[in-house]
Amino acid sequence: MTAKKKIFVVDTNVLVHDPASILRFQEHDVYIPIVVLEELDNIKVGMSEVARNVRQVSRLLDELVEKANGDISHGIKLPSVSKDIETGHLYFHMEAVRSPLPFGLSSRSTDNDLLGITLDLGKSHPDRQAILVTKDINLRLKARALGILAEDYTNDQVLDDANLLYTGTEKLEADFWEKHSKDMESWKEEGRTFYRLRGPKARAWLPNLFLYSNEQRPFEAVVRRIENDAAIIEVIKDYGSERNKVWGIHARNREQNFALNLLMDPEVDFVSLLGQAGTGKTLLTLASALMLTLETKRYAEIIMTRMTVPVGEDIGFLPGTEEEKMGPWMGALEDNLDVLQETATQEHGAWGRAATHDLLRSRIRIKSLNFMRGRTFLKKFLIIDEAQNLSPHQIKTLVTRAGPGSKIVCLGNIAQIDTPYLTETTSGLTYVVDRFKQWEHSGHITLQRGERSRLADYASEIL
Repeated sequence: MTAKKKIFVVDTNVLVHDPASILRFQEHDVYIPIVVLEELDNIKVGMSEVARNVRQVSRLLDELVEKANGDISHGIKLPSVSKDIETGHLYFHMEAVRSPLPFGLSSRSTDNDLLGITLDLGKSHPDRQAILVTKDINLRLKARALGILAEDYTNDQVLDDANLLYTGTEKLEADFWEKHSKDMESWKEEGRTFYRLRGPKARAWLPNLFLYSNEQRPFEAVVRRIENDAAIIEVIKDYGSERNKVWGIHARNREQNFALNLLMDPEVDFVSLLGQAGTGKTLLTLASALMLTLETKRYAEIIMTRMTVPVGEDIGFLPGTEEEKMGPWMGALEDNLDVLQETATQEHGAWGRAATHDLLRSRIRIKSLNFMRGRTFLKKFLIIDEAQNLSPHQIKTLVTRAGPGSKIVCLGNIAQIDTPYLTETTSGLTYVVDRFKQWEHSGHITLQRGERSRLADYASEIL
């Protein structure tokens, strides 16, 4: 049993990424080098998410040392998250690097120390694998070039492949109605058309999954609920029609129509929209938010926030209020507001446009992620832009802020992640899409087609 145990040397970025990561290595032993503790000490101060995570790591390590009564020379037995899971020991590596590194790596750095420590542990424990665990791609490349085993920390990976991510839509096969029409029931309620379908396909559907067919008479519906092996589906509203415009905006393609159905549905509290730039995520969301806030008055105000990259966790020392500091990061908001303002004031001239702009801005609050903790949003329409740059922990912090009567919409493109140590399969946006897909009060759509202009469409194809 001992021979099969591995030794994992944990980098600082792994502890920052997941403060409880040392508990995720099952029966294997975990080593934290002194240089990692030094790095943690240097970044523990501040109000950023990184500093909070570091302080959480420090508290966890302190608790483990206290339970060991200070005797850490033989390692600290790690607590198990389950009775069935065996755990290894935690060691603090305090020794200097003994293994010589190649000439090009002779300079003193934390990365090179970690490489040397992993080499040392491999030599001192020849019957066991010593593996460096780091989120730093370049450090993993250096390790492999030196013949050192190195791995990414993937315990929080949501999917094996981002292409497997739930899209929120399903195309019906050509013979679908022939196979499912036998026990089918249909009825109308308040002008809405419903169907009850049975069969293997119906049982596998998820709530708020959109169904469509490309027959002579196109069919578009949404799964409302599954009950007693039958699916209740409803024919959706056509927001592509001029009479069903949302704040002057209508859907230009099928996915946009699905998205507007989710955004305007009072029974859907959480919506996630994925798509490349130009697919209309922000415009559709803002149009729906303005309609539901100013026209139907379902929500009191709109709150918009996003990750401030590349400044990172802090909105910096720019002068002004919180909203003024966030201004440079909200170009997409202003661009889309200009479009919505034009649609609302085409007949009212310059004065009408100015008045409308002031009205729209008065109902939209721009907030920094740093000040979201501890808040509860009542009757708010909360838009989280660029959500692909948030970790699962950060997005959980935001979504759990929702109070009664609120709606949260997450927007992003997982192919365009700007923060280090996050990937398509570990992004917080991927996390919420996968975790919320079973809930009847949530919905997701992956937008496929760009709708900016013929120039933008051609450029995205040819460049």
